[in-house]
Amino acid sequence: MNRVIVSTVGGKPVTPQDRRAPSINPSRLDDVVAEVALADADTFVAACRSARQAQKAWAEVPAPVRGRVVANLGRLVEANFEALSALVTREVGKTLTEARGEVQEIVDTCDFFLGEGRRLYGQTVPSEMPDKQLFTFRVPVGVAAIVTAGNFPVAVPSWYIVPALLCGNTIVWKPAEYAAACADAFAELIRRAGVPDGVLDVVHADGPTTFAGLEAGLREGLIDKIGFTGSSEVGARVGELAGRHLQSACLELGGKNPLVVTEDADLDLAVHGALFSGFGTAGQRCTSLGTLIVHDSVLEEFERRLEDAVQGAVVGDPADPSVLFGPLMSERFAERYESYLDWVEPHHRVSGSAGVGRITAANPRAGFVGDPAAGLFYHPVLVHGVRPEDKLFQQETFGPIVGITRYSALDEAIELADAPGYGLSAAIYTTDPRKAFAFRRGTRAGMVSINNSTSGAEAHLPFGGNGRSGNGSRQSGVWVLDQFTRWQSMNWDYSGRLQRAQMDTVTIAPDLNYRLGQ
Repeated sequence: MNRVIVSTVGGKPVTPQDRRAPSINPSRLDDVVAEVALADADTFVAACRSARQAQKAWAEVPAPVRGRVVANLGRLVEANFEALSALVTREVGKTLTEARGEVQEIVDTCDFFLGEGRRLYGQTVPSEMPDKQLFTFRVPVGVAAIVTAGNFPVAVPSWYIVPALLCGNTIVWKPAEYAAACADAFAELIRRAGVPDGVLDVVHADGPTTFAGLEAGLREGLIDKIGFTGSSEVGARVGELAGRHLQSACLELGGKNPLVVTEDADLDLAVHGALFSGFGTAGQRCTSLGTLIVHDSVLEEFERRLEDAVQGAVVGDPADPSVLFGPLMSERFAERYESYLDWVEPHHRVSGSAGVGRITAANPRAGFVGDPAAGLFYHPVLVHGVRPEDKLFQQETFGPIVGITRYSALDEAIELADAPGYGLSAAIYTTDPRKAFAFRRGTRAGMVSINNSTSGAEAHLPFGGNGRSGNGSRQSGVWVLDQFTRWQSMNWDYSGRLQRAQMDTVTIAPDLNYRLGQ
């Protein structure tokens, strides 16, 4: 019998309901990792209610002590590093190398935030009145409902959960159903780090149920912050829902991330960056490369080198260290990716592999590692001659497909980079610092890379996008503290009399008509 993963309320398992969803290893479709018992909206609301009851006591734990809990989590993740990495590879098909990087990101996040428990600083502010002092304090928002995708099943949740806990919030976390085993393992490590019952609950549910639970929880006044990672379309609905209840959600959404190759770029370096940006994690990152924008003068040579690199990249079993990317994460993502292939038009030229679509015995990939029939493996695709009016240029494509277009002047490249309306990550390869800074000034992207890939967040740098990629909220580093705290001001008048601001202030009489003599 397969293991059954259930939701928790108040730290206690919920009796499984009849609705189940299998979590399947996408590189071995006969390997069922777990059965996920899907909860209903009432369970989500019950978890929020429990979180509300637990929040005050957790907030009263001194912030440095909460920081020690974060430190404990970092050490526990380190102690379980290989087991958690292997589970990420098994459940979502990420290569073991990338899975280890993802788990390391949790450790880095914990290492950064353990010290923030001693640095949740407010300020002492001078008053315009005598015998009066002004203060500011960071206070927790309360209950945070966190909804995450499964392409980074443990790292991205840590970006929300670690700072939210540190700041004194309680959390109801809804992970992706197809990454439930990873979520269950990570949640257990969080609890073992010293987080009390009710401070973190995990609710496994499908999308419509989750939305209904959020709506009911907001209506009942149980949710103070929503954190959402997912598609731009769903993120817009979540943001609208939050706005109706006078909240601003923390939205980390999709991207159509551009990579510009200038006429003075190191082409080999740009090829390496494009290969990893476009095809690492099988192109299933919000920061994956969407469109290459290449200068006319180097387009032909760059395309030649990139085609060679993509054709030579190893695809297959994600446990093999030689593999660049493994399978798509689930049947749902595979079906969606196949619909993107329909966007290839007659004016496009396709390269990158001997075939397009799913890798099979009848549609083979040279150098494939493992048995293609075992999993959801797809050919990498380069689409040449993409135009701004093409759907492939305008829309996010979640999978191993990269478009290529051309430009002649840098202003044109910047305009093309921003044209789809997203604004998450953008990269430029150049040896000219003037081009690098001009690109940085011109693009709307929240994250800019110079001579580096479009992917590669670090735990102490703000992560997030603008436009269709998000609402300007940021994760990671000290910037995320503004998502999980509210500023509270206090004025303390010890003069013994009522002093009215802007009215009872001391006035100074200057002589503004004075002029120095000649």
